[in-house]
Amino acid sequence: MLMLSIPCIFGNIQTVEASDDGVKTTFQTSREWRPTIDNRADAVMVYGVGGNPSDSQGNRYDFEARVKSWKDKGYTVHFMTGIAWGEYQDYFTGKWDGKWHLDEGQVTQKGDTIWHGHMVPYIVPSENFLNYMKERHIKRVIDAGVDAIFMEEPEFWARSGYSDAFKKEWKDFYGTEWQPQHESPEATYLSNKLKYHLYYRALNEVFTFAKEYGKTLGRDIKCYVPTHSLVNYSQWQIVSPEASLATLPCVDGYIAQVWTGTSREPNYYDGKYKERVFETAFLEYGSMESMTAPTGRKMFFLTDPIEDRAKDWDDYKRNYQATFTAQLLYPGVGDYEVMPWPERIYEGLYKVGNGSDEKTRIPRFYSAQMQVMINALNKMPVVDDEVNGSKGIGILMGNSLMFQRFPLHEGYDDPQLANFYGLALPLVKRGVPVKTVHLENLGVPATLAGTKVLVMTYSNMKPLDPAAHTYIAEWVKEGGKLLFVGSDKDPFQNVKEWWSTGENNYSAPSQHLFEQIGIDLNAPEGKYKVGKGEVYVMRNDPKDHILTEGNDADFIAAVTELYSPEKRLDFKNNFVLLRDPYVVAAVMDESVSDEPLKLNGYYIDLFDPQLPIKNEVILNPGSQALLIDMDKVNHKDSLNPSNENTPQVLAASFRESDEHISADSYSFIAKSPIDTDGIGRILLPKAPKSVMIDGEESIDITLWDPTSFTYLISFPNTPDGRNVTFGF
Repeated sequence: MLMLSIPCIFGNIQTVEASDDGVKTTFQTSREWRPTIDNRADAVMVYGVGGNPSDSQGNRYDFEARVKSWKDKGYTVHFMTGIAWGEYQDYFTGKWDGKWHLDEGQVTQKGDTIWHGHMVPYIVPSENFLNYMKERHIKRVIDAGVDAIFMEEPEFWARSGYSDAFKKEWKDFYGTEWQPQHESPEATYLSNKLKYHLYYRALNEVFTFAKEYGKTLGRDIKCYVPTHSLVNYSQWQIVSPEASLATLPCVDGYIAQVWTGTSREPNYYDGKYKERVFETAFLEYGSMESMTAPTGRKMFFLTDPIEDRAKDWDDYKRNYQATFTAQLLYPGVGDYEVMPWPERIYEGLYKVGNGSDEKTRIPRFYSAQMQVMINALNKMPVVDDEVNGSKGIGILMGNSLMFQRFPLHEGYDDPQLANFYGLALPLVKRGVPVKTVHLENLGVPATLAGTKVLVMTYSNMKPLDPAAHTYIAEWVKEGGKLLFVGSDKDPFQNVKEWWSTGENNYSAPSQHLFEQIGIDLNAPEGKYKVGKGEVYVMRNDPKDHILTEGNDADFIAAVTELYSPEKRLDFKNNFVLLRDPYVVAAVMDESVSDEPLKLNGYYIDLFDPQLPIKNEVILNPGSQALLIDMDKVNHKDSLNPSNENTPQVLAASFRESDEHISADSYSFIAKSPIDTDGIGRILLPKAPKSVMIDGEESIDITLWDPTSFTYLISFPNTPDGRNVTFGF
């Protein structure tokens, strides 16, 4: 059988410096500029030449007019569209080339097309479709002056793979007749690998064209992939190229599309099936961060103050805080997509509360809090500090996690990705800040830097290249400690792949790994000394740790023994990270303790829209906090070190600009969307004698806090800007 060669990173990846284009924050919208959605991020991604297929209101402006409307307001303008779906009806209905192409949608076994919207199918990305994208979309947006292109969500549903278009791609690629994926594990594996390849090819071709066309105009076009995490795509049974895109010279980076809608997907832990939004988000962001950290690609983290599913404002706020906190626990990432679709956030109608039928626009207290959080992202530093807890435990994951999810074979089930969560959640819930490690990145030396214990299984994924085992074996022999957990009894162990074809005759990929390491191919459960390192083999599948209550004790004992035989892992119910002057904290339920976390100091609470000063913050299980530590604020002026309190906006629901400081005054312009409340806590050298807003006196001495040397200012926001001046 002709085997599919999947591109891997091993040894040939280009490590690059992330683009420093001055864009730290961005957002996406299909609309023209309007005062209700002007959230003052650095950049805007104008969505779609034809807009967003989910936008029922449509667009009153063509693409070029939308771009101009944002440029005129001072924004850096980028472009975003879907690679797997979009407003491409002129292609599907034949207006582009005179041929009908609706038969190029993704189709299930029942013959049903999977739709994203009206006349918008999820696409089998044929060469003809890619030519259409280049000609009708990419060229046009570059001609409109856009220098950064975001092609989002390269998604092929695992349940699809039955269309004539897909069968043609199978024949062209494999040189054999198509195999229905439901008939065998091997057919499923091959089908999903082809889906993986098709979107790898699609992005490679489209981005390469964009860069080459840009060069003819003397411009450097940047290309990014907004994508869900490998955790989420695997759980939602979607196939996508994920980490392998980092091998492409034409890919400059990613957006980690993580938000309440992905992170609220239920999972199992301690025998209970429920939503665990914070913990899932922590693992999702981690899988994206580890995908690019060794390679230097730029990574934006996304959060969404609401989500696709209709919930209530209380639900949105609670889960927004959870995902927002999770993203901040990765101190090496400092670029953010602050929101998608501000038009639905600021202008949409959602339920007031659970059980209520009343709908309203975003409450003023929530929009103020959200804007405080967004403006914190505009200033969020990248730091060397790490999350508290035992460092150096990595969970191995690979792109083939997406290949075994659908359909089931031989009765073997991995419910809700339990074989992954069975390795991760027992540690995360005990306050161990595990890192995820990408199998495809092992050829990059930085990938395993700092890893003391690597935990892995092949019950839910398979290695796409034998080189992975060479790197793992070398790492173990040089002192690494490997915990392999797996029965090797899932039906995908026996697919015709590199470990079971040609000169290889292994019944499971773990046999090749163990041979490389130097232990018995069928190593029974136990501990093995290898060179300077160790291997611990557990012969159960990881899902066993979490599907049954209290069943993770042996796993935790094995990790602990490998980590440090003389010293226990640091188990706790919280994560805390200092990103001076910010303090990021989360306390988990279902953990080692129900004790609250008490933080004593002098803080501004950024999850409270009133921006109070607090001497003590108490976090109960299931809650999070984002604080400014007043003791860590840089009070001094580099130009005048004797000034102990340089005027500055510490926290605000507006973005300040045009700051001016003199001996007797401090002024700035404050901008934010209309119909929202402006509030800001301002550090001043002394109590102000006057506070002028747009030339009118607005001082209220009760708003001065002499202990913190801060003044709490408030006014109705406007995107035109408020001129604020403090006189001393």
